[in-house]
Amino acid sequence: MTSRFQPYLLSWLLLALCFCHSVEMATSLQQSFKSDLLHFYHTLILPDGKETTVHLLKDTLKRYYFVLGEGRTSAPLTVTVTPCDVPIEWSLRVHKSSTNYFGKAAQDKLDVEESLRYQKTTKIVSTLFSYRGNSVETYTGTSYYSAVYMFEFLSIERDTHITVYLATDTTSEHLYPELPADPRIDVIGIGHTTVTLAWKHSPTALKHKENIQYCVLMNEEHNYKSLCAAETAIRSSGMKSSQALAISLPAQGLLLDPQQVMVLSNGELSIISKASNGEVRQTCVGTKNTYTIPNLTPSTQYYFDVFVVNFLTNASATYTGTFARTLEEPEPKVTDMKDGKVIQLILDGRQQKFYTLQYRTRHKQVQFAFQSCSGQVHIEISREDKVLMSEGFAGLRHFILKGRLGDTYVIRLGSTEPSNASVKVQVSSLFHKPFFPALPESLKIKSFSKLRTCDSVTIAWLGTQQLSKYCVYKKKIEEDQVWMETRNADRCSGPESRQKGDKVLCKYFHEANLQRAVTTETIKGLESGTVYLFDVYLIGPSGIPVRYYSKVVKTRKKC
Repeated sequence: MTSRFQPYLLSWLLLALCFCHSVEMATSLQQSFKSDLLHFYHTLILPDGKETTVHLLKDTLKRYYFVLGEGRTSAPLTVTVTPCDVPIEWSLRVHKSSTNYFGKAAQDKLDVEESLRYQKTTKIVSTLFSYRGNSVETYTGTSYYSAVYMFEFLSIERDTHITVYLATDTTSEHLYPELPADPRIDVIGIGHTTVTLAWKHSPTALKHKENIQYCVLMNEEHNYKSLCAAETAIRSSGMKSSQALAISLPAQGLLLDPQQVMVLSNGELSIISKASNGEVRQTCVGTKNTYTIPNLTPSTQYYFDVFVVNFLTNASATYTGTFARTLEEPEPKVTDMKDGKVIQLILDGRQQKFYTLQYRTRHKQVQFAFQSCSGQVHIEISREDKVLMSEGFAGLRHFILKGRLGDTYVIRLGSTEPSNASVKVQVSSLFHKPFFPALPESLKIKSFSKLRTCDSVTIAWLGTQQLSKYCVYKKKIEEDQVWMETRNADRCSGPESRQKGDKVLCKYFHEANLQRAVTTETIKGLESGTVYLFDVYLIGPSGIPVRYYSKVVKTRKKC
């Protein structure tokens, strides 16, 4: 009996061995396919839990791959793709080997070989998600260890870049910040130079206040769908720095372009960038959900975006942008000037505010006098809506205009710098009585190094043919105060603003020959090795003082 059944037993054993070998080889081929694919594209694997920047060339398809790590059979899969410039096309496909022959009993060696050939050449490819546009899109699904996921990205307009964020841990704090159910930005206040915004809190910001901030972006062009898109657009509009916004980085890590100004106030980080298409302002306001944008231009439309940013991961989410138009600037208040009366104005350079004066003449000629006390001043004089002169200056401007009896002159003044400026204005129809004495060609004071001793300094200045009074003052200063003293000097102030101890002398001087109209003075009784600031005031018949430019001299330390 045993001998009768031996051939049948041997056949069954051979058949079982062939079947087991078939399954093992099929599984081995499946793993080999994945291994070979990942080995070939090892530089195009999307990392898990990290944002990746992908650069795309026009009309060139780019593929990235992802497989679930060993030890996990399945996991949630979340992918967020952010276009940073132009609309793109992207899709997510899954590659999975066919298992149609698994579990079938192989009849003979030929069946096993056909099964292996079929397994080697046949794969299931399906599209899970596809999109075309420039919005931030997210795919959420489940990933399996047995599948290879392929991402395809294409730009058909021009070279660009995008960011891709893939994660299999949906409980991780490294995911993008969450937007509220209503992500709109509300405009709750509009003024001439301000707009107040409000938005609902992000659930992520409420949970992780120490790492999350809201950043507000203002520009005059349009809204942006992502922080990446805003950075790219501003770089291409004329910014020199490759880090145009960088508002999602900690303040201590910022590298600003020379065209940018960073302002820290009340715990807020604000960056003002000057691009070719206007001003772009970004301010990170912490976790508060209201903000008033100051220093806007009246009657101008602005676009506002709010980004909730995770400062640890650089990931951000974008609220639905809004826009608003500031109110029209009210008609400027016009101040009537009285004949010969001096008016001093403080000009606000930050607000770019202009002051308007008007004067009605009593004669055909009128004299104007402008004396900038600090900063650079711009003046514009018009008559019957025709601009007669427009210029910026620092110092003195004194001239006469001719017209008709009863003409009305309109004077507009403003600061040409972002800082404040100060100016004195005087207008009169009595042109035969000048406000200022005849001035020399130069208001500079000169010192002589060879005549400088340990306790004396010799200075010289130009005079005029007209007899005038000259008063000399001195002030002892520290070496590190030189720049501040000369920069912040009030050029309109006269001797009355000086301390009595500063006065050196006053004297009268004139010279018919202008080539010899030079006067000198030796100031004695000084301390050795000490820095002094010297001022000369020219006081004419009208009593209005004209201050020469200050001169700094240091006495010798050893003599």
